[in-house]
Amino acid sequence: MSTDSRGITRRAALGQIAAAAAFGATSLLVSAETTAGKSASAKATPGRLKQSLSRWTSKAPLPELCKRLQAIGFAGVDLLYPDEWSVVNDSGLSVSMGYPKLVSPDRRESFIAMGFNDPANHATLLKELEATIPLAKRAGVTNLITMFGNRKAGIDERAAVDNCVAGLSKIAPYAAENGITLCVELLNSKVDHHGYQGDHTAFGVAVMKGIGSPNVKLLYDIYHMQIMEGDVIRTIRDNIQWIGHFHTGGVPGRHEIDGTQELNYHAVAKAIADLNYQGFIAHEFMPAQPDPFASFAEAFQICTV
Repeated sequence: MSTDSRGITRRAALGQIAAAAAFGATSLLVSAETTAGKSASAKATPGRLKQSLSRWTSKAPLPELCKRLQAIGFAGVDLLYPDEWSVVNDSGLSVSMGYPKLVSPDRRESFIAMGFNDPANHATLLKELEATIPLAKRAGVTNLITMFGNRKAGIDERAAVDNCVAGLSKIAPYAAENGITLCVELLNSKVDHHGYQGDHTAFGVAVMKGIGSPNVKLLYDIYHMQIMEGDVIRTIRDNIQWIGHFHTGGVPGRHEIDGTQELNYHAVAKAIADLNYQGFIAHEFMPAQPDPFASFAEAFQICTV
């Protein structure tokens, strides 16, 4: 992994030159060297959306990751365990989404498959959340992730919705009391998570309506929902009241959100910002470029609206 930041600087400088040409800004008669210098010394304008990066997308040590993301303009780091929260907080960034597990040795391999759709899982899931919610409150972490789970024989779609409503309704008041939002993730069952129950927005919205709590919302993963149903912008507009968090990723392949994939992420980001969305949009893709931080900086710019 290259940690050379010069590629990012060149990208920012070229972006400014292209922007000047596009808008006919003839008054921007600065040299390329001056432009590059300004880009290197100042982080990008954050725009209307708070952006973060999922921890698993980078192999960099967490303190280094925080430092470099902050320099780009990111506001947070996503998907972190409680024993990692203090590192991010100390860096000046926010933990935009936490896992409901205490420390590394306790991490469940079945995190995605084991969800609220099966009542047999409720005791374990509720115990985890009950233990983590007060930790999150003390650490200033306002979002915790949880899952709908994989389909189970003998549990049809309607029963799965009812089971999710019943289980999450038990923990919703405690989350509200502590100022925590539980975000239940929508995932694709076509490519990455075969058998996952919450694979369409309609399923997730049915659960949210059944619970009726502002402290339980959907984690709308744009990558996953583009694979399953498309029509992303209209779906987001129609259901924004049930959405508490966003993830990004290029389709196909889950790589950069640039012109190599099928979605116009700048348009998606603008649509989200136009809805006065106040939460985080977290980038969750596997960089294909040699320098992953160039990819992260590019994603930040694409979603700066």
